[in-house]
Order: sequence, then structure tokens, then C-alpha cells
Amino acid sequence: MTFPPPLSASLRLCERLKSCHIIGDVVELLEAEAAHLVEQIIVGAGFPRPHLNWISDKLLPALRKTTEETTNLLRGLDGKYVPSGASGAPTRGRPEVLPTGKNFYAVDIRAIPTETAWDIGRKAAETLIETYTQEHGEYPKTLGLSVWGTATMRTGGDDLAEALALLGVQPVWDGAARRVVDFEILPLSIIGRPRVDVTLRISGFFRDAFPNLIDLFDQAVKAVSSLDEPADQNPLADTVRKETELWTQEGLSLEAAQERSQYRVFGSKPGAYGAGLQGLIASQNWQDDQDLAQAYTNWSAYAYSSNQGTGNSNLEAFEQRLKQMQIVLHNQDNREHDLLDSDDYYQFQGGLTAAVRSLQGQNPETYFGDNSNTSQPKVRQLKSEIARVYRSRVVNPKWIAGVMRHGYKGAFEMAATVDFLFAYDATAQCVEDYMYQGVVQAYLEDATVCEFIQDKNPWALRDIAERLLEANQRGLWQDVNIQTLENLRNLVHQAEATIEEK
Repeated sequence: MTFPPPLSASLRLCERLKSCHIIGDVVELLEAEAAHLVEQIIVGAGFPRPHLNWISDKLLPALRKTTEETTNLLRGLDGKYVPSGASGAPTRGRPEVLPTGKNFYAVDIRAIPTETAWDIGRKAAETLIETYTQEHGEYPKTLGLSVWGTATMRTGGDDLAEALALLGVQPVWDGAARRVVDFEILPLSIIGRPRVDVTLRISGFFRDAFPNLIDLFDQAVKAVSSLDEPADQNPLADTVRKETELWTQEGLSLEAAQERSQYRVFGSKPGAYGAGLQGLIASQNWQDDQDLAQAYTNWSAYAYSSNQGTGNSNLEAFEQRLKQMQIVLHNQDNREHDLLDSDDYYQFQGGLTAAVRSLQGQNPETYFGDNSNTSQPKVRQLKSEIARVYRSRVVNPKWIAGVMRHGYKGAFEMAATVDFLFAYDATAQCVEDYMYQGVVQAYLEDATVCEFIQDKNPWALRDIAERLLEANQRGLWQDVNIQTLENLRNLVHQAEATIEEK
């Protein structure tokens, strides 16, 4: 097989680009061309593109060594040596972590947030503020952000960098090792907008792995809260002044009152992990919004600071943050999974949304940040992100056909997806009725899919039908006809009969 020289190929591409009318056409054409070039490398056609040598010589061989995952797992179980390697996500500019299957080690916590993470976090902060301002006609004042340890390891600290950028604080790195040694408060004239009062809800792993980042953020909060700036430009300082007076009037010493008013990092009890909602949702052991909100609040009301590094229960301070919170934000750093792949998303973002709603009487603005494209972070309404995942995966025939190749586990993944969709709706009220109906049509009314689930995993069939019935009983799915509900009840009985036979 022969190929035209690179110059001719480039000229042909330029000619094709002339026919494009919108940016989407250009992106589609360039992606198709890139896929074609990579395909030539994979089939060994020797496409004459010198700048693609790195893909053929380095990246592709490393990707083909995924068998080392099985090999090194068996070596480890046999008590033999497993080679070590760096952790991280290859899709975030970390190809050195390939091939996988290594005993990976964590990042240097003293170098977080990295300069790259700061650049991404700053862009994400600007995008968020622009989105909120366009929708509301004013700058945001308060925000709650979930920060996970696993995401911090993958990205080098995107989330913390965004929180600092919202505060108007920039890390300071040393000259050689590029470790974070201090922070710099940016003047209002530089950031060009008011500062944002940011509260972090950290995961248990983040608490354990990155205590230095808790100290860094706490010190930044205290520094910003002590600035002499107008209240409308520095809502954090204004809030700290007012709450210090409030807590003092209630009997706390001036020092204790000021410290309580400055708490902006909260998490679960030392030694505990999660947000306390998984058990309630799975067992259906809750009555209303208040039960979910109370569970989340009880699990999350432990304040962490440079003075109280181990975490101390402070429900009053946490509820003060919830009462004033305008925005609930959760970020995703890649597109290798989505917010319906895990219970952690609804526990952290949905739980925080429910807690705010229980105290304010209405939902805060709930945003989902997409930082997968590091050059252009995006922010969407949570409802929009749920709709994207629903269309692209939940009822996508290609995804359904893919999981059906995995038998029992595939049916389990379908049931788990329905569980997480329901749980997000229960906590954040973000799922439309048509999505429940779409699940019924794609999973249960499609004879092939329904037969597959019943044959491979009747427990999953029962769980899907029961969860949909629960959504209706709790008023989450209202626009549904009686016959559909009756069919769901029949499927539950049918699945239980199959389970008894097995």
C-alpha cells in the first residue's frame, strides 16, 4: 500500500477545510483526519509523518502492554515484586504513567496545585463566574465545591486551584522544584471582579492524603477575610466580621468566634469516608428531603483548619455556610466516566444541594464543571449534564449493546445507573419525567434487553422495576400512566419468581 506524500495530503485537507461552514464542521474534519493518521500507524502502514513517530514508537507500544495489569496482579498475589510507577491519568497529559499494571505511587503533595492546574483552575473560575453573571445579572458571592483526593492526584489540583482563584489568591512556587511555598493575594484591580466566599466539602481521602492543602486553603481564607475591602467586593471578609460579632454575642470568646466564622473546609468525621447517603438510598430508609439533608449534614459538619487539623464537629458553623450558599459546584476532570457511574457524585453534590435546600427552602444554582478539555473548561447546569449523560449513555443503544456483552455484570451496571439517576433526582431534583419513561422503554419494554436482564441477572431486573416504582411513589416521576406502573409490578413478581427458581 502506498500513500501520497505529506504535502499532498496537507493540500487535500486544506481544500476540504474550505468547504466547512461552521466551527463544528472543522472540528469534525480534523478529528476524522487525526483518526485516519492513527489508524495507519496501528495497521503498520508506515504513514510518512515524522511528527507522529512518538505515537508509533512510544504511546502505542505502551498501550499494548495492558496485559501487564493481569501479569503484575498475579505476581503481587504470589508475593513477588511489582514494579513501581507514577500515578495519574494519561488523558490529562500524563503518558508517562503507561503502561498500566504498576504499583503506582502518589504525587508530591508539596507541588500541588501545579502551575498547569492553576492555569486550568483559573480558567474554570472565570467560566463559572461568567456563566452565573450572565444568568443572574450579578456576581456570585458564595459557593460550595466538592474536592476529591483521587481527582487531585489525577489533575495536580484543578479543584483547589479553582477555589483559590475564586478567592482571588494565587499560589507561589519556588524556583527549582516548583513546590508551593506560599500564596499571593491578588488585588481587586487585577482580578477585575468581587471575590467569592468558597466553602470546600472534602472527601475522606483528600483529608488523609493532602493535609497541607487544607492548611494552604485555610490560611488563604484567613488572609482574605482580614482584608480591608468593601463588603460588595469581599463577601468573605464581610461575612466573617458579621459572624464574629454573632458568635461573640452568643458567649464565645473573640478568638473562638473569629475562628468559627472563618471555617471554610468541612468533611466527614476523622476516620470516616463518604457523605452518609448511600445506605439511606439503597435501603429506602428515608421519608423526605429532610432525612437526606440531615444525614448529609451530620456526616459533613466536621471543620478542618490549620488550627484544628484533625477535624472537630461544628454543626452551627456548617449550617451557617449552607444558609448562605448560592452555588453548588462539582467538577469532572475527564470523560472516561460520568456522574451516573458512581454513588459518590450524588452523595457529594446531591447531598450538598439537599442540605442547602432544607435550610433555604429552594435549590441553589447547581453546576457541573467539565474540565476534560483543559484549554477550555466548561460549566453546565446540573440538569443539562444529566440530560447529556441520559442521551449519550443511559438510553444509548450502543451502550446497552456493549454492556449486554458482559452478562451478569452488564445487567448490574444497568441497574446501578438507574439507582444513581434516581438518587440524583431525590437529592438534587434534576431528573425529568421523560427520562424515567425512557429507561422503561429502553430497558424493560424492549423485549431483547428485558429478556437479557432477566436471564443473566434477575436481581437487577427486580431492582430496576422497584426503583422506578419508588420514583413514582415518592413523587419524583409523576407523568406516568397506570398501565406502566402495573407492568413494573408484574416485572417485580416475575423477577422474584426467577430468583426463587435459581
